[in-house]
Formats: sequence, structure tokens, C-alpha cells
Amino acid sequence: MKLIQQMVEGYERDPSLEEMDNRSLQRMLGQHLQGSSCFIVLDNVSRGMELNYILNCLPSRGRLLNRLMLLLTSRYEFRTDVYYTYEMKALDSVKSWQLFLKTIDKFTSDGNKFSKDLERKGKEMLKKCWGVPIAIIDVAKQKSKQRLSGMAWEELFDSVDLSESLKSLEPMYQELEEELKPHFLHLSLFKENAIIREEKVKTIWAVNGLSSGSVVRVFADGSIFEVVKQHFTTKKIRLNPLLHMISIQKAEEEICLEILRSNGNNRLSQNARHRVIHCGRDKFDPFTNEDSKQLISLIFHGGGRYLDDASQSYWKTFGVLKILDIEDFGVKKTLPKTIGTLIELRYLGLRNNYIQEIPHSFANLENLEVFDIALNFMVEIPNIIWQMGNLRDLHMSDAIFRKPLKVDALQNLKTLEYISIYDWTYEDLIFGRMHTLQKLGIEEVDKMVDVGKLFALLAKFPNFYVLSVRGFHYRSMPCLEGIGVIKGLEVLKLDGHLCCLPSAHNLPKWIRYIALVNTCLDEDPLPILEKLGHLSKLKLQNAYTGREMVIQKGGFPRLEVLCINELWNLRNIQVDDDAMSIVRELEINNCPHLETLPEQIRRMSKLQKFKMVTTKHIATKITNSVEQ
Repeated sequence: MKLIQQMVEGYERDPSLEEMDNRSLQRMLGQHLQGSSCFIVLDNVSRGMELNYILNCLPSRGRLLNRLMLLLTSRYEFRTDVYYTYEMKALDSVKSWQLFLKTIDKFTSDGNKFSKDLERKGKEMLKKCWGVPIAIIDVAKQKSKQRLSGMAWEELFDSVDLSESLKSLEPMYQELEEELKPHFLHLSLFKENAIIREEKVKTIWAVNGLSSGSVVRVFADGSIFEVVKQHFTTKKIRLNPLLHMISIQKAEEEICLEILRSNGNNRLSQNARHRVIHCGRDKFDPFTNEDSKQLISLIFHGGGRYLDDASQSYWKTFGVLKILDIEDFGVKKTLPKTIGTLIELRYLGLRNNYIQEIPHSFANLENLEVFDIALNFMVEIPNIIWQMGNLRDLHMSDAIFRKPLKVDALQNLKTLEYISIYDWTYEDLIFGRMHTLQKLGIEEVDKMVDVGKLFALLAKFPNFYVLSVRGFHYRSMPCLEGIGVIKGLEVLKLDGHLCCLPSAHNLPKWIRYIALVNTCLDEDPLPILEKLGHLSKLKLQNAYTGREMVIQKGGFPRLEVLCINELWNLRNIQVDDDAMSIVRELEINNCPHLETLPEQIRRMSKLQKFKMVTTKHIATKITNSVEQ
């Protein structure tokens, strides 16, 4: 109706349109557009809008690019009937300042000129808008009014009030489906502007009884999350800081969030259920508030030796605590033994600290589902893990076990990574007790290991699909012949020196993602990998020592993403016709001798993203060859 009112003469205010059904409206619009050339913009398209109602009435859809063009703007991604998607990013410092200047000039009617010092001060102020245009415009309006009242720009740049911006953004929360609002509220537990592992977000949701599907799929809204880095089945995301403020406000109202800060800027709750503690350089005692009996979540951000000051009795006050997260906090040596009294604990996050030993008392954490002690170098683990019968995900790296881990005692285990091949008794594993394993990361694998026995065991797990293998220092890994018995394997990551790859028919048929890191292969791996009919993502990082790579005709029929990094000797990539025909992302980084690109890349019709990090000389040479 709106398109007809704007495009069909005489129908600007015709009430008869209200009485017409969709089919009649489509027919009228289609007849008017027949034979015409036009450019239609649909702004702020909602997720529930049925685009087909409009697309079906457009004439000659196969020749749209010649006569008619359609542009959609939306917070949501549309995958069907879209030729190209441009993903908006937050504005950088320069563009934020340009938008600010444009807005204040409009409201003050002045050609405002700023010294370099004032411009620097203004840009510093705008950092608090985090590149969000609506916030920058609101701040510019605010400052324009203050300027017109007689205040000097030197004073105006000292502070910024984002209250109006938060009000403008609040509808994004209100528009969420009711079942998704609790997911948004629990994002308040994370640190502002932090890069977060998607896996951790999903886990926190699951422990709180919420759906733990893909974060970006649950929030199909690119303005809430930014995917910072994507690797195979994992993503690292960043929550927009202004929306993080809204999540805190709403969480305080609806799930009893409490925030304690070392600078005294506390946000207390009378009946706190979730507590976030921010520790900085200021002297601070976060352990004085003993009203902790109802706490479900306790999250520490920052760092310091604060946990050293906590009494043993402090931890006994958390009778129903389910989530304890002390990730990246700088905890040293050992942890309080009384954490082992938190028998309702479901999630214990200790990643990236300096912990040397796990207390024996942790054996009492029988309800623990997620135990994350990764990135604690050479942490010693007593013979207690097997007693955590409900453990679902166990994340480690460079851990020292006093006795080999009895994996078959963990009947609910889905994820085990990374564990030394010598630290678990997989050869004597009783399969009937354990059949849930889906992801495994093993390290310290060398030629002395009989990987055939391991592969035969993994083939028995009906839902197993992710395998990561790390070598042992500078020793070579075995060739991995026999890995093909793991029929359901979809993701394979190899990190370490490898003498050769198995042949294509000895690799799992359904494998979709492969990463070869530091394998330093002497022979080009592509003639083998290009034959994998379901491979969609491939990463090669310091994977090959040769000078030339060849992709033959018809190779990689399903490949969508190719990343080539740190192939130090590579000088030429040859791509035959009809190879990599559906690749949409191509990335080449730090290949210092690769001075030309194959002509075939220009003819990749599906290619949407191409990134190359190289020297200025090579970049100029490649750019000139493309322009010719």
C-alpha cells in the first residue's frame, strides 16, 4: 500500500486501497512498474516482513539489475532473494567526528571550526558513543543546545550524557521476543566491550535454564552482536557497549543484578541473585557484604590479589550458587579449599590465571557441568575429576595429572579438550559407560603414539564430530592413516609437524572443516583436500613449505571459505577453471613471496569478501595488475 501511494499517481490518499486484498495490491503495483526503471528503498525492514509479497509483483525479476533496483536496510540479515549484503560496522573515530560536525552545523547554523586540541578532546568524548550513529547524533543535538545557550566548546567536551541515547536504543530490547529477553538480560554478567567466546555465552545461558543455541542466530540482529573472529565451529563476539548498559539497567529491574566496584560506584540490590564484582587498583574489600544466601551467579572482573583476602568461611555463605567465574583475574598458586563446599555449582570458570594446583576438595562438586581451567600453565590436577559425575564440558591445556584420567567415569561428558594423550586411559575405556563424547582435543601426540587405536575408539561414539590434535614440541605427528573410520567427523584441526596427509579416500567422507596449523608439509596438500566433496572451510597456517600450490579443475566443489596464512615460501597459486566455484570468502595473510594472484579469482561470481595482508610493494603490484 505504501509503495502504491508513493509511486502510482492519484492514489496518494485513496481509501479504497484499505479494502483491497494482497493479490489485488500486488497486481496494481506490478502493472504500474511494468516497463519502468526505478530504484526502490525499503527502510528499517522488520524480521517478520514477508519480502515475497513485494518481490513477487516486481516485473521481470530475472532482469532486475537492468531496469529496477531494490535496496533494503534492516537490523536483520535476509538470506533469500538478496544479491549482496553490506554489513554496517560501528563508526571509527574519524567518521564519528564527521557525523558530529555535520549534526552540530545543522542545529547551530554555524560553520564550526575547532583547533586540533579541541578536535582531539571532542573525539575523546565521542569514544563513549562507541561508534553508534544514533548516540553520536543525540550527543551532537545535546551539545548544540548547550552551545546556543552560550556555553563554550571547551566546557562542552568535558562530559557526555548518554541517557537520551539509551532511551532511543531501548526499543531494541522491547522488540525482542519474550522468550529471548532473559538471554539479553544475562549479557549484563559480561565485561563491557569485552571480546567473548560464543561458547561461554551459550554455557551461561544453559546453566540458567535458557536456550543455548547459536548466539547470533538467537539474536538475529547485527547491531547487538559483532562477530569479531570466527574459527570453524567457534566464534568470538562483542556486545555493543551501549546495549550492554541497557542490559544492566534491565537486569537490575528484572533478575536482581548487583554490581560492586572498587571505585565505589556500586549498584546495590536488596535481594541480589546475580553479583558482578569489578576490581581495580583502588583499595577494595568485596567480601564485606555477607548477604549472599540467594546468589545464583558470582562473577569477578578485573584483577589483583583480592581473592587472597577472602576468608575460608566466606565461600560457605553461597548456599545455592550455580555460576562462579574468575576468568582472567590473575589468581595465583592455589584456590581456597572451601570453594569445594559449593555443591550446587554448575559452572566454574578459572581460565587464564596462574593457578598451580586444584584443591582436593573440588571432588565434592558433584553437580558441576562445566569446568574450565584452560590457560593455566602446568596446573596440577589431583585424581578427582572422575568423581564429578555430571561433568559435561572439561576445558584444559598443559595440565599435569597425578594419575591418568578415568574418562569412562564421566558418563555425561561431551567436550574434553585439551588433554595429553598420555594422561587418559582411552585404551582401557569401557565404552558402554560413556557414549556422549562429541568433541576431543588431544596434545603431545608424536610418532610413538598408536593413533589407530584412538581413532577406532572415537568411531564408536555416535555423536562425535570434532577432533583437534596437537603435536609434541618439535617431534613429528604420525600420518593419521586410519582416521577415515570416524565416519561422522566434521571438524579436524591438526597443529604440529606432519610428514604427510592421508589420501583423500582415507579421510572421513563428511568432513566439512579442516585446519592445518604448523604442519610444515613438504608436499602440496591441495591435490588431496580438493577431492573432499563436503569440505566447506579450509585454513592453512604455516602448513606447507613449498613454492607452488595447484587447485585442479573442479576441485573444492563445496568450499566456501579459504584462509591461507604464513606460507613463507609460497610464490604461486594456480587455480584451474571451474575450481572453487562457490567460494565466498578468501583470505591471504603473510605470504611474503606471493606477488601475483590467479586470474581465476576475478571470475569467482560468489566471492563476497577478499582480504590480503602483505607488503606495500606487493599490494601495489597486485592492485595495478587488477586495474589493468
